[in-house]
Amino acid sequence: MATSSAVVTMAIFLLVTLSAAHITSGLRPSLGACQASGYLPGKAGHCERSNDPDCCEDGKRYPQYHCSPPVTSSTKAVLTLNSFEKGKDGGGPSACDNSYHSDKEMVVALSTGWFKNMARCGHRIKISANGNSVYAKVVDECDSVYGCDDEHNYEPPCQNNIVDASPAVWNALGLDQNVGELAITWSGGDN
Repeated sequence: MATSSAVVTMAIFLLVTLSAAHITSGLRPSLGACQASGYLPGKAGHCERSNDPDCCEDGKRYPQYHCSPPVTSSTKAVLTLNSFEKGKDGGGPSACDNSYHSDKEMVVALSTGWFKNMARCGHRIKISANGNSVYAKVVDECDSVYGCDDEHNYEPPCQNNIVDASPAVWNALGLDQNVGELAITWSGGDN
C-alpha cells in the first residue's frame, strides 16, 4: 500500500514539474526562432494577377517579419513564382539595381531577413528542388514587413521563408508554374 501511494505521489510530482517547465518555456522566445514582429492591416487595391498572387483583403491582418530562419548549407524555404518585369506582379523595380528583369533571367527575391538589408544583392544562390539544382542571382527583397500598397502590388508581406523566383528559375528546375509554391532548399552559392 505504501508503495502504491509513493508511486502516485511521484507521478503527481513529475506531472506538476513537467507542466511548470512547459509553461515557463512557452513564455521565453525560442533561440533561433523567428517570430512575427507585428501585423499589417490589409488594404485592397489594384492587384496585378499574373502568376496568381495572393492579394490583400480589407481588414485582414497579415504577419510581419523582420527576421528569417537561420541560413544553413541546406536552408528550407518556400519557392514562389514572381515576374520581375515592368507591369507584372512583382511591383516596382528590383531593390538591388533599381531595374526590371526579364522573365527569362535566373533571378530571385529573398524574404527580408535573408535579404539582409541588400547584403545579398548580386550574389548567386543555389536552389534545389525535386532532385534538381540551379543558380540564380539575388536582385530583390520579398518584403516581409510591408505590403498591401501600390509599391507591393497590393500583395501582403512575404512570409519569412520565401525565395521568390522568376519563371526562368521554375523552368530550369523543371517545375510546373501552375503549382505557384513549392518546398525547396537553398544555399549561399557564391557568397
